[in-house]
Amino acid sequence: MQKRTLGTQGLEVGAIGLGTMGMTMAYGPGGDEDASIATIRRAHELGVTFFDTAELYGGGTGSNEQLLGRAVAPIRDEVVIATKFGFDLTDPSKFGVALDSRPDHIREVAEASLKHLGVDHLDVLYQHRVDPDVPIEDVAGTVKDLIDAGKVRFFGLSEAGPDVIRRAHAVQPVSVLQTEYSVFQREVEADVLPVLRELGIGFVPYSPLGRGFLTGDFKPAAEYPSDDMRSWAAQWQPGNYEKNAAAVEQLRELAGEKGITAAQLALAWLLAQGDDVVPIPGTRSATRVAENVGAADVTLSAADLDRIREIVPNGAFGERYPEGMLPTW
Repeated sequence: MQKRTLGTQGLEVGAIGLGTMGMTMAYGPGGDEDASIATIRRAHELGVTFFDTAELYGGGTGSNEQLLGRAVAPIRDEVVIATKFGFDLTDPSKFGVALDSRPDHIREVAEASLKHLGVDHLDVLYQHRVDPDVPIEDVAGTVKDLIDAGKVRFFGLSEAGPDVIRRAHAVQPVSVLQTEYSVFQREVEADVLPVLRELGIGFVPYSPLGRGFLTGDFKPAAEYPSDDMRSWAAQWQPGNYEKNAAAVEQLRELAGEKGITAAQLALAWLLAQGDDVVPIPGTRSATRVAENVGAADVTLSAADLDRIREIVPNGAFGERYPEGMLPTW
């Protein structure tokens, strides 16, 4: 797989990465651990070098980081591990909502992540969500201290807006921003991507396959179990679901004309947005990993790109998060 460089500090990774969140949460019961480890190692065999985890993904237990750490232990020097801090996980009733980016907490989470992953440094450390109660300058300064101490290599932000990005970057150069971006979600195009390119910051789209919708393998919200986020996400609800499904069917037809899958079309579209873009599709399946990696070899013409935007001119129908879970910039 071809390599791409994210940011100006020398972070080089394969053009497509792997998100591991779904291996332990959000999409129904966690998968089989041995199968997940096999999927991660298969991804590496196919050229994936960028692996994404977070404190949050283990529900505060570190289970997702531990899983990834075990999977990449034999190949640690060949991969880039990214993890995240920024949530207060002490109250289960506020899971995924309560924030905590106080400097002491950042240091605590970083030390826990090092232990869970079984590594002596974190390649990328992201602030998972902007904490309005903590100045971003304090956050960036704390990560700078961790970088200076050799515990972190690169600083990242997630779901941050232009002002926060600029202020953080002035304290400690930001190598990457991670935010949702796909054919279905394109809010970043207006204000965020221009700032990243001005400052020389790489971009890592998460949920690049629309939480599975863009794979072409989807069903209505009512058919998902309650512990699967698609059971409550707006895009799968009646009214939105039918419109989104119709768009994906058209994308699947275009993909078929090119001899590729809908998922490969969606990932190739992202890769075509710039050589500073590295999507991190998540999956528990080694077969899906191979399919996703195949997108790196797909070339889309200008006509293809125009057709995709005609099919999905304004993104998906339905908010990507419910009120209260929407990130604040």
